Order: sequence, then C-alpha cells, then structure tokens
Amino acid sequence: MIQADIISIQFLFLIPPIIYDVFMLLLGGVSAFVLAYFLTFGVRALCYKLGWLDQPAARRVHTKAVPRLGGVAMFAAFVLASLLFYKPGSTNEVIIYWLLLAASLLVVIVHAYDDVVGLKPLPKLLAQTVAVIIILGPWDGVFHGILLFTFNNPFPFGREIASANLPWYLQPTLFLFIHPPSPDIQPSISLAAIPAVLLTWFWTVGMMNTVNWIDGMDGLATGVVGIAGLFITIISFLLQQQSIAVLAAIFTGAVLGFLPHNWNPAKIFMGDSGSMFLGLGLAVLSVMGGAKLALALMVLGVPIIDVAVVIMNRIRRGQSPLHYDKTHLHHRLMATGLSVRQICFVIYGLALIFGLLAVTLSGVQHYAHFYKFVGIALVVLTMVGLIIWMDYRQRQRGGRIKLGGPDEPTTPNGDASETNESNGRQETATEQHSGFIGSSQPQPDARYDEHSQMRLPH
Repeated sequence: MIQADIISIQFLFLIPPIIYDVFMLLLGGVSAFVLAYFLTFGVRALCYKLGWLDQPAARRVHTKAVPRLGGVAMFAAFVLASLLFYKPGSTNEVIIYWLLLAASLLVVIVHAYDDVVGLKPLPKLLAQTVAVIIILGPWDGVFHGILLFTFNNPFPFGREIASANLPWYLQPTLFLFIHPPSPDIQPSISLAAIPAVLLTWFWTVGMMNTVNWIDGMDGLATGVVGIAGLFITIISFLLQQQSIAVLAAIFTGAVLGFLPHNWNPAKIFMGDSGSMFLGLGLAVLSVMGGAKLALALMVLGVPIIDVAVVIMNRIRRGQSPLHYDKTHLHHRLMATGLSVRQICFVIYGLALIFGLLAVTLSGVQHYAHFYKFVGIALVVLTMVGLIIWMDYRQRQRGGRIKLGGPDEPTTPNGDASETNESNGRQETATEQHSGFIGSSQPQPDARYDEHSQMRLPH
C-alpha cells in the first residue's frame, strides 16, 4: 500500500503525527473523490454505448436519456482508493474490511443487474441477506465480522465504569443475550446469538433500503450519505480510530465525487446498485470501532423516521405498506412550494445540524450516552415539528397531499401502484418499494416534473 512509503517520508522529515493523520484523511478522501468523479464519466459513456438508459417518452418532460448505474463508479472508486491508502489498524479490522468489500461486490452486481434487466423482490432480498451473512463472518465457530450485540446504556442511572457487583441495568454497556468474557474474544456462534444476528440483519438491510427509499430526488440520498460519512470520519478521528477514519474518509470522498453528476438536474442516477452499496457502507462504518451508531441514527434520523411514518400511515389506513401514495417527506416538502434543490438543502441542513450535535456530544465526559439518547429524541421532535409545519403550509396553499399520485396506473385488483424512488421504475402495490422492494421488470420511465425536476411515476 502507498501508506508504507508515506510513513517512511513521515519519519524522514519528522512530520508530527497529528499532521500526518490529517494528511492521510485528506489524501484518501480527495483521491476517492477524484476517482469517483472521473469514473462516473466512464460509466455514463458505457451506459450510452450499451443503451442502459432511462429513455424519454411522450408522458415525460425530459428530452434526453439518462444513464443509471452510478453506484458502480462509487464502488470502484471506494475499492481503488481504499486498496491504495487504507491501512487496517488490527487483524479484526482487516477481516471486516475484506468482508465489506465482498458483501459490497455482491450487492452491487445483483442490483446492477436489476437496474439493467430487472429482478423480482425475492432474489434482491436474498442477496441483501447473503451480504449480511458475509459481514457477520461466521466461521470456525465464531463471528469474525460485524455483530450488534452490545449497547451503551442510555439511561442516566447507568454507571460509567463496569463492575461485576452492579446489576445489568446499571452497567455502562448492555448486552443482547451473549457476553464474551473479553472484548478481544469474538462472540461464539450459538442459539443465544440469534437475536443479535436478527438485529444486525435489520440494521443493515434497513439502512440499505432507507438510502434507496430517499433516493427519489436528484442529489438527495447522495448528499445525505456524504454528510453522514463525513461525520463518521470526524468522530472516528476524534476517538483516535485513525484507520477507521481513513476508511470513512475514502467512503465519503467516493460519495461526494458522484454528487456533481447527480445534482439536479441529474446527468446519471445511482440506481439500486448505488443505494444498496451506500446503505451497506454506512451500516458497517457506523458499527466499526463503536460509538457511532447514535451518530448514524441522528444524521439519518429524519429519513429513517420518514420511512417509519409512511409505513405506519399506510397500515393505519388499512392499506398495504407498499401501497403507492405521495406522503414521503420529499413529496410533502414539494407540496409546500419548495423546489428540488431547496428540499435537498433543507434535509442537508438537518443532517448537518444533528451531525454537529453528535460531534459535540461525543466530547461530553459524564452521562454521554444519555445525552446521545436525548439527541435522538430531538431528531424525533424535529420530525414532528416538520410534519406540523408541512401540513400548515399545505393548508395555506389550498389543500393537503393526495394519497395517490396523478394518473397512477392500477393493478388488476384496482390498487394504486408504488414507484421505485431510486431509478423511476414503476412497481405494483404487490411488489416492494425499494431495494428488495422492487419491480419484477424494469420500465425505464424516470421523468421530471417541468418545474420541480423531480422523478415522478407514470
């Protein structure tokens, strides 16, 4: 790796460690940015050559075909830059890194195929589940990779120092049924690990599909994930987890390098291949080294709550969770009169505010976990306030959001159809919304509203 030569230069010129660490962060991030930016041109050219495009049609406003598969460029940039500039800090970190690459390669290949040819929901869900199994690293009777089985005690009565004499609810760390005798010992594969495995699956698959779900507007998912990656980099650096910080910086650079191409109006879409890779990367990076799960929940809290609110509202109305309607956060914000770019700036701003709050709370010495819990509660309250404001603005403009989109087609049973937000393909209500919630056959019909430049359904 290039880091070996740079370390030699560091010793030769007696560069202070702090300057060297910052230099490696910048070098890795900028290199990934440049690689992603220029590789995207190549992917766009390949898509044009092979006809992998969202073609214009009579019912759409945009007049040029738009390539997809931008996720391939981001993944390639991440791999190349990390192989050059990332130096794992421990043996376990080496294993996690290679497991992440293997799992990412799987989801990118499967979902790139879905972007071009089309897959039914079950194969995509299966691919995401296999990716989770890969990052768990289950062999030789233990889990070598990522497994969510510990939590920092968020309650104020939790002690700051662990003691065998304390009851479990006073311990600074809470365990989910499994408790290795030492942090250096990997958790064993056993029946007691099933809840932790299911939680890891829920976190990872949920993160992948949350990113996919919010990718319904040019630049939105790319920018939010880039902000989340930036704050994971900052907090890892502050926690002196230099190797993880470099890897997160490379991930962030690869995401932000794609953003100029994806900014409204988008010249290329990231597709499911991109949203799945970004979600998987965030899920793993937020767990590596610990102390960053709360950060991810704070920075991505608004999109995550939006997913939960939309699903709960559909169920409350007696509809399928996959029923198509226009109650997503970006739909509601657009109904208030905001443009696509303004909506991106609003959600970017919220992500930045809560990211800065997370960084501030990471420096708190006493009851830090409780304050992080309070920070997550603030995200929930912000979402509630945002919903109240949006409803007020919509009433001022003379109406509320329609539960179904304009001119939506119906399935044979008369249900409204759901739209895949990440690439504009239409899906029926019996199919899934994004990621494993996808269409059975691709219909490249992403179009733009004349004023909003937002991808809309048929």
